[in-house]
Amino acid sequence: MSLPDYGRAFALWRTAAGADWDRYVGHDFVCQLAAGTLPRASFLHYLQQDYVFLLHFARAWALVFAKSDRLSEMRAASLIAHGLLHDEMPLHVSLCAREGISEEMLQATPESPANMAYTRYVHATGYAGDLLDLLAALAPCVLGYGEIGRRHAASVGPYGDWTATYGGADYQRLCVEVGALTDAALEARLGPDWPRLPRAVALARHFSQATQLEAGFWQMGLDRA
Repeated sequence: MSLPDYGRAFALWRTAAGADWDRYVGHDFVCQLAAGTLPRASFLHYLQQDYVFLLHFARAWALVFAKSDRLSEMRAASLIAHGLLHDEMPLHVSLCAREGISEEMLQATPESPANMAYTRYVHATGYAGDLLDLLAALAPCVLGYGEIGRRHAASVGPYGDWTATYGGADYQRLCVEVGALTDAALEARLGPDWPRLPRAVALARHFSQATQLEAGFWQMGLDRA
């Protein structure tokens, strides 16, 4: 399958992340999930932690809104935060409800160290840096799930709902929009030759660090088995 076209920045940052990106999107957790062999305890632990993660992720997109001075970016960030709260989190609620895990139980989930490390890194990057730093730290989650979804959209079995969601047209459209938002933000602030600037190295580093933390999040799920 060809690589997803989620924009210029994604292609550059994905390449710069190298083996870290491969360890993330090709993690054993993902491979077992797509094959339907992932232990149920691992998947449910992941879902519960990801529910907590999405709360922090929605706050991070609200910070994108707050840090932006462009109406188009503010609208996009608002829509993404809304989608996380009203579309993606309800998927977690419905999947967990089948296993007897209520939304109240999800909200009371103790946060794992891997979850805390990742979400606080994104928040700290956003608060200490500018909008571009924050977008670089946010990109691996949105776009990595998109790439994983494309690879495994046809998977069937116990986790077919999950793979269908991230491989589906709606989520793939979101990835294209986030890629375009990121490219436009970079060009508006740094110019079209931004990859040649020293700043590009720092942005790629944020992307790579978040990518490593994503792989750690998958490992957290596997370690539960």
